[in-house]
Amino acid sequence: MELQTLLLGVLSGCSVIVLCFVVRLVVVLQKGPECKPGTKGSVCVLVVAGSGGHTTEILRLVGSLSESYRPRHYVIADTDKMSEDKIHSAESSRGDTLKNPQYTIHRIPRSREVRQSWSSSVVSTLNALLYSVPLAFQLRPDVVLCNGPGTCVPLCAAGLMLGILGLKRVVLVYVESICRVETLSLSGKILYHLADYFFVQWASLKDKYPKAIYMGRIV
Repeated sequence: MELQTLLLGVLSGCSVIVLCFVVRLVVVLQKGPECKPGTKGSVCVLVVAGSGGHTTEILRLVGSLSESYRPRHYVIADTDKMSEDKIHSAESSRGDTLKNPQYTIHRIPRSREVRQSWSSSVVSTLNALLYSVPLAFQLRPDVVLCNGPGTCVPLCAAGLMLGILGLKRVVLVYVESICRVETLSLSGKILYHLADYFFVQWASLKDKYPKAIYMGRIV
């Protein structure tokens, strides 16, 4: 009898915690449009770079940002062998010097490999989340900018966690890849419900996902 009472107490406590978490998440998401980073100075931006085309697109987006968006913290997967060189090259073209760099590069485990099974993807995503949370708490970005690689999901979740805990409201900006014409990527389908600003680059996607923002091709 005492064991049953204890278990009921534990379950009730867990239910209250989960309910509080959900309520807090809803509040954070609803107040997203009210958050205006940069009104008091520069905007610290965390940029999620995928590999190949994802990195090329995200660097074009970053290249269009003003110098107010600094420092810029890039996050790439630990198995990505090419993005780091592309980031250094793109940042060098901005005129940054070695004495005063305005960017850093960080690596976390890849959330999902191409053609990876769904069951193992859950495990690898949770592993990536374990690295993303302390990184987000360390960097405290104002904005997370991403465009589709699986790595962006745990990083956006970590950004939301900062807001849920009341430490800092992080604005999530998602730009779907130009190659997505008829359907969203898996990351897009998840973050469509969480991002503060969700951009698509084809009118056909705007028709299917009314919350999305369509401004034509932006990369």
